[in-house]
Amino acid sequence: MQIDEKLISRLEHLARLELSGEERAHIQGDLNKILDMVEKLNELDTTNVQPLVYINEEGNVWREDEVRNQLPREKALKNAPDEDGTFFKVPKVIDLDRNDA
Repeated sequence: MQIDEKLISRLEHLARLELSGEERAHIQGDLNKILDMVEKLNELDTTNVQPLVYINEEGNVWREDEVRNQLPREKALKNAPDEDGTFFKVPKVIDLDRNDA
């Protein structure tokens, strides 16, 4: 797979970037170098190599969930810029009606 100008334009749009022609060329070159390095991994013989599941031998350390040091709601909402008595109110940041895909 090679990174082409069309893919760079798509990534630029998705990331909400405005790149110059020089920046596009530089990023395209860098991404192609990364893909070339990853392709080199396909040259390795991994026939007898077991997949790595855990880095160390330790298991999970579980603890019981318990409520402690709980802040009263009134105190938590005291300095909120906007609240409704129960919850913090925040501005909407995601518009689910937009279709950028």
